[in-house]
Order: sequence, then C-alpha cells, then structure tokens
Amino acid sequence: MKADPSGVLTGKHNLSGNQACAEGALSAGCRFLSVYPIVPALEVSERFLQRAKKAGATFIQMEDEISTLAAVIGASWTGKKSMTVTSGPGLSLMMEHIGLGIMLETPCVIVDVQRVGPGLGLPSQPAQADMMQVRWGSHGDYELIALAPSSSQEMFDFTIKAFNFSERFRIPVAVMSDEYLAHLQEDVVIPRAEDIKLEPRRYFDGPKDSYLPFKRDENMIPRMVDIGQGYNFHVTGLTHDDRGYPIMDEEYQELNVHPLVKKIRDYTDEIIKVQETNTEDADVVIVSYGATSRAAFKAMKQARGSGLKVGSLKLVTVWPFPEKRVAELADKVKAFVVPEMNLGQIVLEVERCSYGKANVFFIAHGEKGIENTDDILKAINQAVHVNDIKDGIVKFR
Repeated sequence: MKADPSGVLTGKHNLSGNQACAEGALSAGCRFLSVYPIVPALEVSERFLQRAKKAGATFIQMEDEISTLAAVIGASWTGKKSMTVTSGPGLSLMMEHIGLGIMLETPCVIVDVQRVGPGLGLPSQPAQADMMQVRWGSHGDYELIALAPSSSQEMFDFTIKAFNFSERFRIPVAVMSDEYLAHLQEDVVIPRAEDIKLEPRRYFDGPKDSYLPFKRDENMIPRMVDIGQGYNFHVTGLTHDDRGYPIMDEEYQELNVHPLVKKIRDYTDEIIKVQETNTEDADVVIVSYGATSRAAFKAMKQARGSGLKVGSLKLVTVWPFPEKRVAELADKVKAFVVPEMNLGQIVLEVERCSYGKANVFFIAHGEKGIENTDDILKAINQAVHVNDIKDGIVKFR
C-alpha cells in the first residue's frame, strides 16, 4: 500500500466497499471511529484499525450501539472528525443519540451497511429497508442528510462528501450502504491529500469569555470550539439559549428547532445531488439509489437498445429528497420505475412528488440477484404501453 506521511493512501487500489469507506474516512480527516461490531459492517472497523496508528487515529469498541454514538458525539466536541459504522439493529439503537446529535448540532458521520430485517433478519443479505428509518426514526422535528453510494469508488467519495456536509451544516450525516456494496471488490482511485477538497470546521475566533456555543452566524450555523480549551459553556439536548443553558418555554423551542430545519431546507440546492442520464427525451425514468442503481443503469441501456426512450435519475442524496426535480420530470414523462431492495420506501416519495401527473411503478428488486435487470425491464415495458394515469403505485414482485 502506498501512503503519504500522514498514513493516507494514494493511487489505485482494489478495495471492497467497506475498505473504501474506511479509506474515505481517513482521507476526510476522520481520526476517531467508535463501533459496536456488527455484520456486515465489520471490515470498515478492521481496515480503520489496521491503519489507525500510522494515521494518528483512535479506534474504540464500545459496549453497545447506544454508547457508541455517544462516544462519537463527545469526540466531535473535542475537535475530532468522528464516525461510527453499523447495520440495521444497531441503527435502531442509535436513534435517541441521532436526535441528541441533531439538537447539539454535532458534526459526525454514521455509516449504515443495510441488511435484511426486521429483528436480526438475514445478516449476510443486502437490503435498502432503513431509508425511512434514518430520516424519520428519531423524535421531534429535524432534517438530516443521507447519501447513497453504488460502488466502491462512491463509498470512498461519498464518505468524504458526508464529512464535508457534516462540517458545513453541523449535523450528523448518514452514508447508506448495504451488504452487497460492503463486499463488492472494485478498483478505487484515491487522490493525493492536497487534491481532496475538505470542508474546514468553522471555529469561533473571539475572546473566550464571549463564546456562545449556539449563537448562529449569517448562515444559521453556530461556531464551534473544542471542549477542554478553556471555554466555559454548557452543552445540552434540552431546549436551550445561545449559552446552552436549558430554558423551558415555547419561544426558545422555536428558536432552537426552526433553525435545525431551516439550515437544511434553505440550502437544498447546495445539498441535493442527482445523476441524470437520457432524461431529456425520456418517456420513462428509472429512479434509483445505492446498489440498485447498477441494475437500473443496465436496464436503461438495454431498453434504449430496443428503441424505448428510457432515462435514469440516480439519487446521490436521498435525504433531503430531490422533490423539485422529480416534480419537473413528472410534467414530462409517462411514468417512473422505482426499484428498491425493500417492499416500498423511497417509491412513496416519488409518488408524492409526482402529484398524480405520471404513473409510478414499484419493483421489490433483488430476488433474482441485485444486478439482474429482468424485473426492471418488465416494468419499463408495461409503463411505456400504459396511456392513462393509474391510481396509486403499480407494484411488481
């Protein structure tokens, strides 16, 4: 392995998605990884631990997933770029601290390597059934950013992107992987450190006695300091004032929570990323994310080869959802085809944002293999030949 003096790899390497995630975290400046071991996410921890000493990073195994995310939040407040990696059962246990991290406006990254559930399910099989949970699983009003990679290269790239978003908006950011991507072995190109654009942490630079940990700047983002550097302040998940001191009334609840939502919603044009192919003349658009995008893109090319006007809308950011772009496409196309490794989650967002202007066909994808395109092509062929608007989602199994 070729590494620079900081221990970060450079050049081309054949890596699994999990290994690429660990390398992306290190390249992003992550120097604290807290985990409770879980399949199919183990190789992220193994790779990070293997490389931690040379990179000057800390690895810690906690007693459970609840304490794991607490450690990540605490490490972030001491100045460390921090991350955890888990799978479905662990993500469920982290929900309370996801809400805490949002209320404390703590930059950190949560990687969810999805597997079949509910319960313990099938640990060795891929799924995409945590997509609604990661967005809505905690309580209260909030926004969250979630990215969906579809290759080992994107596991590397999107992990860096997640850290950049977390620092830019002072928010926990999720990377939604799955068991298939976790163990997919592909070449990954790792740029030199100086060629990777990293979002710096925005620090307070005034007198120590005037620091207010939750006083917002012009972009609604409070400036941070590192705990232990002589600043006297309070950090709490309760409704609080700019000092961090609890104040229990409706006025301060509004002052706390509305900016948590607005600082994301007001910047959706900056946050939301999609990859479009052949949507200009499409009659049918396949909306996909994560590993299913691999089959979706193949199906699009096969359909195009047979003379059908099919395009692809791949979601890079699933949350916030690109509702504006889906609505624009609904004005032009006959139908959307949505393959997912679940029984229906993001397809509900596509239907909502179509406003009844285009048909929506759902496929519970992956039963014949994740990269098999038969089910997607079947849905495309029906979508092309349906001339009226169906009431609700048309489901394929």
